Order: sequence, then C-alpha cells, then structure tokens
Amino acid sequence: MSERMSMGAPIVGIGLGPGDPDLMSVRARTALERADRLAHFCKAGRRGNARTIADAVIGVDPTREIAMVYPVTTEIAVEDPAYAQALAGFYEDCIARLLAEREAGRSVGVLCEGDPFFYGSWMHLWRRLKDRVPVETIPAITAMSGAWTAAGAPITWGDDVLTVLPGTLPAAELARRLRETDAAVVMKLGRNWPKVREALTEAGLGGRAVYVERATMAAERVVPVAEVPDDHVAPYFSLVIVPGDGRRP
Repeated sequence: MSERMSMGAPIVGIGLGPGDPDLMSVRARTALERADRLAHFCKAGRRGNARTIADAVIGVDPTREIAMVYPVTTEIAVEDPAYAQALAGFYEDCIARLLAEREAGRSVGVLCEGDPFFYGSWMHLWRRLKDRVPVETIPAITAMSGAWTAAGAPITWGDDVLTVLPGTLPAAELARRLRETDAAVVMKLGRNWPKVREALTEAGLGGRAVYVERATMAAERVVPVAEVPDDHVAPYFSLVIVPGDGRRP
C-alpha cells in the first residue's frame, strides 16, 4: 500500500475543470498527486479527455492508469434500450475494477473533465459506490463557465433565469424551452448541431447565440452561431451559450 494515502481513503471523483490545467483546483491537484491509481473514461484506442488534461500536471505514468473504455459512444442511439443496457453493464465492470484496487490497499482517483456532478460519467459510478464504500467528489469549474468567460459574455444579468439544455432533446422541445428562458446553455452538440441550430433560429435567438469550442484550451474557438456552417461537425468539447439581457443598473 502506498504511504501517500491511507487504506481507508475513499474512491475520489476528481473534477479537473474545463480544460486549462491552470484552472484546476488545488484540492484536485493534490488528489492527482496522491492517488495510487488514476482511472479515466475513454474511447477505444484513444486517450481520455480527462487524462489528457491531467497530463500537464502529473505527466504520463502507465503503471498508475486504469483505462475505462466505453463499449459504445455514438454507435447506438441514446433512446435505444440497448444503449442503456450496454452502459449499465460497463459501469458495473468499472465498479468491480475500482473495488478490486481498493481491496488491494490502493487508493483510486477517477478523473472527470468539467464538474463531476454535471453530466459527468462519474455520477454513474458514484451512485453505485456511495452505499458500499467511502466516496468523495471534488467539484470543479464547469465547461459552460469556461465557455461564457472565453466568449466575454456574462450569462445572467439582474433576475435572468438560466436554462441548461442537452442537444439530444427534440428540436421542437429545444425551441420551446429556449423561448421560455432568459439565458441558455446548450450542451451535447455533436451530431445534434443541425437540430440545435434549427431550434435557436425558431426561437429567434440565432443572432444572440454564441458557439464555443474547446473553451480554455489551446484550440479554443468562439464565433457567433450565425457564422457556423450547417454541416459543421461539433466536437465533444463544444456548446452554445445564449447570454441573458436582463436588468442592468
């Protein structure tokens, strides 16, 4: 067992922030340095996003890594029961691996880009672990916070109401919710980009919305939604912000 963490230490979900390692909390950095094993989610044959963020702080050490490879990403539609079934089995396998490490006396940190409790995969592990062993979650700056700061666009003024929407919603539902709020963030763009753009236009927000890609990272891109092509392929780290226009003294 490592002397860096006690045997009774919890399994820790470590929030790494929006992408820039300098925006990581001191608590997260300490957890990265102390954990015996660092587990991270990734696609087959690719390094996980969270692990890439952590590289700048702790470097690459294969002996500490536990790659948790998703069985599916976009191959099966989210609404297909097979998608939930595949991921449920995957998370159970991840739990078994993490518990085995802990039972062997090794501490484990699970790397999470953004904030772990905001659309994060860590939540699915946490839910399965919290009544079995001690778990800890280290919060972090969210991707959307990094995005509206990168865009120089305060998101809420006065009494503005902010709504966060997943791009996976039907276009009509997206448009309805966009019309009914003062400010918005639309996550999970990817293949949903044409639908999201259609919903923004229908809600009359096409001219106010801003597309942000890889906020706080080296390849950061901030452009008005009106300038993004319809056939644009939005990467994982991308979202749309619609700044509020509320009360200003």
